[in-house]
Amino acid sequence: MLSDIAVQCRGVQKAFGNGGGKVLALRGVDLDVSYGAMTLLVGPSGCGKTTLLSVIAGLLNTTGGEVTVLGEQIERLPGSQQILFRRKNLGFLFQEYNLLPALTAAENGALPLLAAGVSRRNAIKEAKRLLDSLGMGDRADALPKQLSGGQQQRVALARALIHKPSLLVCDEPTAALDADTGHVVMELLAAEAVRPERAVLVVTHDNRIFGFADTIARMDDGRIVNVESDLRNGNHAALAAD
Repeated sequence: MLSDIAVQCRGVQKAFGNGGGKVLALRGVDLDVSYGAMTLLVGPSGCGKTTLLSVIAGLLNTTGGEVTVLGEQIERLPGSQQILFRRKNLGFLFQEYNLLPALTAAENGALPLLAAGVSRRNAIKEAKRLLDSLGMGDRADALPKQLSGGQQQRVALARALIHKPSLLVCDEPTAALDADTGHVVMELLAAEAVRPERAVLVVTHDNRIFGFADTIARMDDGRIVNVESDLRNGNHAALAAD
């Protein structure tokens, strides 16, 4: 690893629409996301958090500025290479679990490996191992409808981590969960996802989870307005009260 920075945004802009209907969602964002840490991107609804996350993940192209992810400017890659880059290097965890209802927990968790050409036997075996580490070993053969919201989010976390991504992006992962369940999911995310070789970026407006952050970047009106770093031993209670 040549740098401790996994994601670097410089002067990033994103506009939607044209002419008089043009809306500038990102207005010159500068942000660094480090390996080995959990970075929370926080701010009021409509401030541009999810747009920035989508740009970083290569799901949206920028209007201006530069985004470098794991040493690559994704939007400059040909379309097929963008897909392969995301499949290999990125993991996604969202508020909506997006589990396939006809598949078991293990089968849902194994999907990224199956898409990468890993044999079904080995993919399911690895999914069950990972589910066991997330406290879901006894529910590996259950269908999503047989699982609670917190259990479904654990399956989604297993699916996001199973291919060992270098960047995990999470969009409001606790928004659909009660406080206790959300806390458990964040504990698992911190324990299982944060690694020296991986960066974790979480978009949230849930101040109940601020205490899990190493860095908190605050957005407002399409800009990063403040960054608090090295929070592992800091005063998260004060941050949550802001």
